[in-house]
Amino acid sequence: MKKYAIYRSETGYYYYEYHDTLESLKDTPFYGIVTEDKLPVVFDGQGGYYHFTEGDYMFDRLVECEGCPLTLEQMFFKNDDKFKLGWMSPDGDTYSCDYTSHTKCATMLAEKFFPKALLPERALGKAGWLKIIDSWDGTQREHGQFVYSLTGKITKRQADRLFDLGLYNNEEVRRMIADCEDVW
Repeated sequence: MKKYAIYRSETGYYYYEYHDTLESLKDTPFYGIVTEDKLPVVFDGQGGYYHFTEGDYMFDRLVECEGCPLTLEQMFFKNDDKFKLGWMSPDGDTYSCDYTSHTKCATMLAEKFFPKALLPERALGKAGWLKIIDSWDGTQREHGQFVYSLTGKITKRQADRLFDLGLYNNEEVRRMIADCEDVW
């Protein structure tokens, strides 16, 4: 069994491997590098580690389990009231992520909904999922949201949900709605 430190962000929970004994480090790249005085540590997911304390920023809890310690809905909040960026199903369900996690979220969504998919983002797009991304190009004063559809289509449920999110009047959304109104 592995141990994980669970942290909370605005869009969901995330985890890092947690080690509190030298023995638990045996099959890791840090065996022989991390010394007793540095324990406990968490692996940062980027090839490094740092000393762990329960006062770590956004730390929530420790978990011991086999496999992934969090579900899709825990990592990427489903239908969160504060949704800004992420993925939207054809039924209008949203999965929140930050501006750098769309691919990781798509991978987990594809594992759940399209387990044979080789290209998760493409599989979601072909199935009618919308990708809501940050539209900031570095010159604007504020960040915005851009709604991307691989197929150029949108469902009525997606349009209704985009209205609830305040994205109904985005240029790309208006164009997709106009192109699909006769289907609804």
